[in-house]
Amino acid sequence: MRIADRYTVEGGRERLTLVPESLDDLWHLSHVIEPGDRVAGDTTRRIQRDDEQLRDTGGEREHLWLEIAVETVEFAKFANRLRVGGEIADCSREDQLGHHHTINVEERDEIEVEKVWKPDQEERIEEAVEATENADVAIATVEEGEAHVHTVAQYGVEERATITAPTGKGEYARPRSELFSELTDVLARLDVDAIILAGPGFTKQDTLDYIEEETQNLAEKITTVDTSAVGDRGVHEVLKRGAVDEVQRETRIAEESALIDELTERIAEGAKVAYGPDQVATAADYGAIEDLLVLDDRLREERSGDGEWAIDVDTVIETTEQKGGDVTVFSGEFAPGQQLRNLGGIAALLRYRLE
Repeated sequence: MRIADRYTVEGGRERLTLVPESLDDLWHLSHVIEPGDRVAGDTTRRIQRDDEQLRDTGGEREHLWLEIAVETVEFAKFANRLRVGGEIADCSREDQLGHHHTINVEERDEIEVEKVWKPDQEERIEEAVEATENADVAIATVEEGEAHVHTVAQYGVEERATITAPTGKGEYARPRSELFSELTDVLARLDVDAIILAGPGFTKQDTLDYIEEETQNLAEKITTVDTSAVGDRGVHEVLKRGAVDEVQRETRIAEESALIDELTERIAEGAKVAYGPDQVATAADYGAIEDLLVLDDRLREERSGDGEWAIDVDTVIETTEQKGGDVTVFSGEFAPGQQLRNLGGIAALLRYRLE
């Protein structure tokens, strides 16, 4: 995500000009934009004209800038777009005011979002910006005598290192362990969440065996993928197969799984935990929450006014953060989020028991 501009407006609202740079960014926006917000951008709209030749065609599409008062938000992940619908509040054509329109937001589209930003929503946008700037996955491609390291960020792929260490027989031959050692050192210096180790043949597995012996912590980040080549061609194969997307998805699931596992263990032991809106709200008031877990679709539902909770979820989130607790918004698409849904959609790991 890129923030192109931001400024405050009347009523405690702030207007951000945002450029989503990945499907993840569109997904984040779907959990930030809510009814009552204003969203503006360039779009196309079918315009009815008083013309005999066009009367039967339903009008022509025309490029417009418009702003809508948001009523609906839908992340259409299979269409690679975010759909934001509502009544046109401002437009480059005054005759369109008051009509309903849906803005389709795709990657690289610039939109303006005006709202009263809640702390977790601001944090979500900042995290999306940081994710764009920082690589979270490395791809190491290796074969006999040669290794390459690339990092993958949302803005693209960057080559970080090329290592050549001829092996086998001859005057310039070197032990295979030297290649493995240099590659391990390069990977250990990278600040990434996951590493894909790829290449043809058995060399990548021999590399992984070496890394497991030398540094288990690094080995735990590694997934192996078969490719027919190394270097740029090998990276292209990894990306084409969707391996990076899968690793990023698994990384998020792993983080959420660790929290939900800790939660269920504490529930079984009768330890420091709260779940369900009423218990969690009480824990927040006491400043007892260490980690707040809340489901994304329940959070959206409560904020829209369609929920059933008797608590103000935004107050719980703000109180938790003010008193030093962490907040994690779970995705309802993954198994940990589904487990959290079964516990009422909101829970907390506590610093101490309330009873």
